[in-house]
Amino acid sequence: MTAAASPPEGGRLADDPLFQDTHFVVLDFEGTTPRGASPEPIEVAALGLKHERGRGPVRTGFSFTSFIRPPAHAPITPFGIAQTGITMRDVAEAPPAATVLHALDEALPEPPLLLVAHHAPTEGGILYNYREACPQLARTRIVDTVLLAKFVVPGLDSYSLDTLLAHFAIPQPAHRHRAMDDVAVTAVLLRRLLAEAAVSHKITSVAHLLRVASRPPRATQPTQLELL
Repeated sequence: MTAAASPPEGGRLADDPLFQDTHFVVLDFEGTTPRGASPEPIEVAALGLKHERGRGPVRTGFSFTSFIRPPAHAPITPFGIAQTGITMRDVAEAPPAATVLHALDEALPEPPLLLVAHHAPTEGGILYNYREACPQLARTRIVDTVLLAKFVVPGLDSYSLDTLLAHFAIPQPAHRHRAMDDVAVTAVLLRRLLAEAAVSHKITSVAHLLRVASRPPRATQPTQLELL
């Protein structure tokens, strides 16, 4: 994302010009994990949020969702079907991951952008594997709501999405483990965590948020050859 001046530490998060300008894109993949290979996505969803004075981050109207046809080596397993309800028939005519992620990359709102995901290494790993198809996504920093929750509400026994929803009395979505439902409820969780952090002044700027709750994208890290 494009850097901009942030207020000094100790200010209000809502007063940070970069926080006001940033489009948060909540992202979720449902996938399959073939033995001995990287996870492959079978569904993706994204939802945009942006700060509105007096309301906090609210939906902007940006959304994206699509089934994804996994490669032949990564079929949907019976466990996956039981968890998500997505079958091979559902994805048989869907585009492959590179096509879908390129379309999402092209559809992204204007920067400054931050991605948001719950347990971001999963989403980050898929974006890295398809970085040539989605260069903007692959190079955008990801705010991890697991890290954010650990910072805002330390001491919980678990930071799974279900545990955090229960902790904050956020209703379970109708179709848990479907990408758009999980994105929508993660957006609610993000709003709640940012509100808690703002009230307690635990987070006072986007720069502060990135330090405590983000993961740098692997696509921006130097490769071994670059280090030699």
